[in-house]
Amino acid sequence: MILDYVLLIFLILCAIGTTITKNLLDAVIIFMAYSSVMAVIWALLQSPDLAITEAAVGAGVTGILFFITLKKIHSVKGTRD
Repeated sequence: MILDYVLLIFLILCAIGTTITKNLLDAVIIFMAYSSVMAVIWALLQSPDLAITEAAVGAGVTGILFFITLKKIHSVKGTRD
C-alpha cells in the first residue's frame, strides 16, 4: 500500500517536473523516469504486456529518439561533432 502511494507521488512529481523544467535534456530524462515508473505500475497491476511495452517504447525508443532530436537541433553537445 505504501509503495503504491510512493509510486503515485513520484509519477505526479515527474509530470510536474517535465512541464516546468526549462532544460530540454532534463525534461527528456524526467520523461524517461516517468515511463519507467509507469512500467512498474503496470507490472504491479498484473499487466505484464503493458509493462513491457511501456518500458520498451516509453522509456527506451522514445528516449533515444528524443536524444537524437536534441543532438540534431544542437541542444546537446556530443564528444564528436
